[in-house]
Amino acid sequence: MATNRTFTMLKPDAIENGYTGKILDMIIAAGFEIKAMKLTRLTTEQAQEFYAVHSERPFYGELVEYMTSGPIIAAILEKENAVADFRTLIGATDPAEAAEGTIRKYYAESKGRNACHGSDSDENAEIEGKFHFSANEIM
Repeated sequence: MATNRTFTMLKPDAIENGYTGKILDMIIAAGFEIKAMKLTRLTTEQAQEFYAVHSERPFYGELVEYMTSGPIIAAILEKENAVADFRTLIGATDPAEAAEGTIRKYYAESKGRNACHGSDSDENAEIEGKFHFSANEIM
């Protein structure tokens, strides 16, 4: 059964380029309610753990380095059909393939610097949300 919450991270490139407000505006305009949000910076160990699923892939080291290169904004979002709707809103990983009107089409630089993370399943949304937030931090 689908849940109504998902997890997102605005990545270092989005923050560095000043897109935070524009991306949050798009999220809110799409009907998502922000249930928890914080500006933070991942340590190397945290990034390695969060992206452990990719540890055997050739881009893993580069991904960890990128995700620790600057601050991120972690957030838990709520809306009916949250995971699927948010994946649609952010668009394809590669901005060249992202649909018009999506976050990545507007704000991603490349497949590697793609502005925004969105959970790919209800299970991962819960795991990723708990990675970044304690139960008392979530409304």
